Amino acid sequence: MEFVKCLGHPEEFYNLLRFRMGGRRNFIPKMDQDSLSSSLKTCYKYLNQTSRSFAAVIQALDGDIRHAICVFYLVLRALDTVEDDMSISVEKKIPLLCNFHTFLYDPEWRFTESKEKDRQVLEDFPTISLEFRNLAEKYQTVIDDICHQMGCGMAEFVDKDVTSKQDWDKYCHYVAGLVGIGLSRLFSASEFEDPIVGEDIECANSMGLFLQKTNIIRDYLEDQQEGRKFWPQEVWGRYIKKLEDFAKPENVDVAVQCLNELITNTLQHIPDVLTYLSRLRNQSVFNFCAIPQVMAIATLAACYNNQQVFKGVVKIRKGQAVTLMMDATNMPAVKAIIYQYIEEIYHRIPNSDPSSSKTKQVISKIRT
Repeated sequence: MEFVKCLGHPEEFYNLLRFRMGGRRNFIPKMDQDSLSSSLKTCYKYLNQTSRSFAAVIQALDGDIRHAICVFYLVLRALDTVEDDMSISVEKKIPLLCNFHTFLYDPEWRFTESKEKDRQVLEDFPTISLEFRNLAEKYQTVIDDICHQMGCGMAEFVDKDVTSKQDWDKYCHYVAGLVGIGLSRLFSASEFEDPIVGEDIECANSMGLFLQKTNIIRDYLEDQQEGRKFWPQEVWGRYIKKLEDFAKPENVDVAVQCLNELITNTLQHIPDVLTYLSRLRNQSVFNFCAIPQVMAIATLAACYNNQQVFKGVVKIRKGQAVTLMMDATNMPAVKAIIYQYIEEIYHRIPNSDPSSSKTKQVISKIRT
């Protein structure tokens, strides 16, 4: 079926065929696990089980930064699993989130009451915390600090709605911006990247916000069905009384207008994203950072002015994703990809859209 979807896009068809025939290993080499301890092998097993998208690029990283980021990802996945679990009472969840970073130093701590699909990272947390304690201190310091900040931030939003655009930025900072900041500090600590990468918190935060806002926009319907609300009321409240009513066919016009306003807000992070990526020197780190960003801009372009966001799942084609992954290996190529999708959005801006002038203004700034 994926090949059929690519028939109208010959380059994607060719790249998907290459990818399936083994070309994947040319740009995401397979990691040799023979020399790993049994606990570290288990960590990589959990990594592959909980994130197919990030697992490949993490395992392609150079040197000891690979293990540090694998552990960092699993620690935050465990924390995120607590936040997502609606079966945990608020009274129990808030102290769990705030104190989570302390469990990194407790060899026995585990949590066996989760109902979430990724609960194994909580049930076998001693394996993950063991590998955390095996990391160099420079990596432990970063992971502990980010875990602490994120846990407290998540706790703040346990029983608080995302009301204002400022709340939206704040929530996205806690759950994704801090990931970008933590990764950047790890890159600099490893000396694969210059100190400025870890020091420029604003650019690192924007890397995370661009990805998180894209996911929140795309996942409107899924989040609604599961009782979650992440679109800021300050924006959607100007279009409708209840967020869930965007899914009703009679509200499709205002739903799309709200969607376009949120996409315009998200596009404002692109200049920081380009600045951040332009500073990277290590090829494996560049690939790790660039691939999710080009996937995000392709997703935003697919969602823009698209009423399908309120009817089902909007996904980029598999061949499209493979082509992006293969192409996003240097700064000129990444710029070309981002500009391509920016132009695609620009040419689809409806003159009647309330955000049209703002969208054009943001795109004009990205072009320069």
